[in-house]
Amino acid sequence: MPPARVTPARDIARLIEIMSALRTPGSGCAWDLEQSFATIAPYTIEEAYEVADAIQRGDLEDLKDELGDLLLQVAFHARMAEEEGAFAFGDVVEAITAKLIRRHPHVFGEAQDRTPEAIKAAWGAIKAGEKAERAARRGGEAAAVSLLDGVPPALPALTRAMKLQEKAATVGFDWDDVALVVGKVREEIDEVAEAVDSGDRDAIEDEIGDLLCAVANLARHAGVDPEAAARRSNAKFERRFRAIEAALGRQGRTPADSDLAEMDALWNAAKAQERKAAE
Repeated sequence: MPPARVTPARDIARLIEIMSALRTPGSGCAWDLEQSFATIAPYTIEEAYEVADAIQRGDLEDLKDELGDLLLQVAFHARMAEEEGAFAFGDVVEAITAKLIRRHPHVFGEAQDRTPEAIKAAWGAIKAGEKAERAARRGGEAAAVSLLDGVPPALPALTRAMKLQEKAATVGFDWDDVALVVGKVREEIDEVAEAVDSGDRDAIEDEIGDLLCAVANLARHAGVDPEAAARRSNAKFERRFRAIEAALGRQGRTPADSDLAEMDALWNAAKAQERKAAE
């Protein structure tokens, strides 16, 4: 007897049903069945980046699809947790709805008409209380509390650098003039150059890391997301290098048949063309 026909639906219950079917031993998907939290985690991160990319490109149709892919990751993790008797998808929904209600007393509670600054301060206090409560539930010796707690180590390095700096800035540990931040970037560039001259690989890595953190700080002061800026620059590089390949391809050649001077000239031509198109 053939399996029952499965059709798409707008109801989240259908997604949960499909995920359950994919993870059912004997009749499910062999690939899905062999996955674990650890093997799926990289896909979860990748899908989040795909969402960010669709937003950056302004492609709402693609954003719809990518949000679906990201939602699938949530359903996948929840299904695996349910199989272990830990929690189910409904528990995930309950947890986030409870958190949103708890963290918005100015909307769902008695605290009304708060300023953005007061709301942000209350949010931080509520999060700190939640963290202390979780630590108490887990038992054991309480860890030292730091202002930097709550910045996930798994974040992309530039994003984490920015968030750490934002936390420190709340107590005044911050430059008060963007010109000083620019000066710090220049200082770090000089230190990178010195490290390169020394040939000490560890020193080079340290100084390049300091430079990247200084640039992330500059991006923060300029109101720019450093990860978004890097993605934009990557897209620009890819676009211009493809223009080099296309120009050489029209001559029946490839970059391997060219040299730096010629490719640099083609790069500048592509750059000029972009500027002309933008005018």
